Amino acid sequence: MSSYCVATYRCYDDKADFHKKAQSIAVGLTVGSWTELPAAKQKEMEKHLGQVLSVQVTEASDAPDGSGGRYADIRIAYPDINFSADVPALLVTVFGKLSMDGRIKLIDLQFSPSFLSGFGGPKFGVAGVRELLGVHDRPLLMSIFKSVVGHDLEELSHQFYGQAAGGVDLIKDDEILFENPLTPIEKRVEACMAAAGRAQAVTGQKLLYAVNVTGPASKLADQAKKAIAAGANAILFNVLAYGFDTLRELSADPDINVPIAAHPALAGALYPSPHYGISASVLLGKLMRLCGADLVLFPSPYGSVVMPKEENMAIRHALVTDKLDEDYVYRAPGSVDNLPSLLLRSSFPVPSAGIHPGLVPWIIRDFGTEVVVNAGGGIHGHPLGTAAGGQAFRQAIEAVMNGVALADYAESHPELDAAIERWGAKQ
Repeated sequence: MSSYCVATYRCYDDKADFHKKAQSIAVGLTVGSWTELPAAKQKEMEKHLGQVLSVQVTEASDAPDGSGGRYADIRIAYPDINFSADVPALLVTVFGKLSMDGRIKLIDLQFSPSFLSGFGGPKFGVAGVRELLGVHDRPLLMSIFKSVVGHDLEELSHQFYGQAAGGVDLIKDDEILFENPLTPIEKRVEACMAAAGRAQAVTGQKLLYAVNVTGPASKLADQAKKAIAAGANAILFNVLAYGFDTLRELSADPDINVPIAAHPALAGALYPSPHYGISASVLLGKLMRLCGADLVLFPSPYGSVVMPKEENMAIRHALVTDKLDEDYVYRAPGSVDNLPSLLLRSSFPVPSAGIHPGLVPWIIRDFGTEVVVNAGGGIHGHPLGTAAGGQAFRQAIEAVMNGVALADYAESHPELDAAIERWGAKQ
């Protein structure tokens, strides 16, 4: 019995016969032609033929997503035998040339048990990151270097200490900080981890520093190992620039035994259109988790680079759900597999961009406590300084966890009060 991975497409066309369209996709992306083949050849090729599972047509002129137009959601199963067990091969199979065939978007993927069993997922995941930090009962707080290009080690170390002294749990490089003569990765790690040690002596708090691993793809693993040898305890990776399989290899490497934070750079070229590209929940949810991201950054619904809330919630679900058989797995009718129970550690969702302390109630309301609150300007732009910016976020988290309104908590916490005065507060 064949096993299959399943792609779901949303296809827009005002006049098309969507059932014929679905059949042409199933054939065209697998065996190429079917009715022209002699019966004997059809029997031989049947195991390679794509299968149309369903076609759901919406005739309404105003689609629910506001895109307008007549569309169909088409589900097609692709035999595993057609492609190697890696994400690049799967994506090229199900959406390679099809992505250029008019208004069609890949909105979901399900994987066969055998395909899924080849992926380890996050090495640490939510529970592992929490264990490293010793923080189990609240959302985590991440801060971002702001203004990094052209600064030397002394300036970066000073900026790092200010963030760490504010009580953040994680600090990440900016995604545009590449290998350069002023702050080479090993010396950058040494300087920043020394600053982390000085801050920990004051705060009593551990933190993770996600250093940006960059350079030629063939040398990325060596770069990561150099950083770890210098003391790095996390890495940041621009996944979409290098590819999902590169993330998978970094995560699977036994010598890269630190959490990986996945940055969404370039994602905006792929997910925002209702008519083209790949849905955010697949691009920044399922595939990031499958290939080993422990933390995944994506635009929040609240800040300066806004993603619709329903897409945020779909990403969150893909990153944290433990219902793999329901959301990730497709078992062909009549198939029997003896694989053990499938398990992928959950990945931390990290809604980002334009976050300030006054948004913390909304973040926790929508994402729960298994979330990383991620801030750049909301920490560095605090009227009382960078350390106070971190403290204001921690105070906002404490207020929400204790069921206290931010305005009330701010009466005895000047850092939070100053943040609310500057940016306002949501309740």
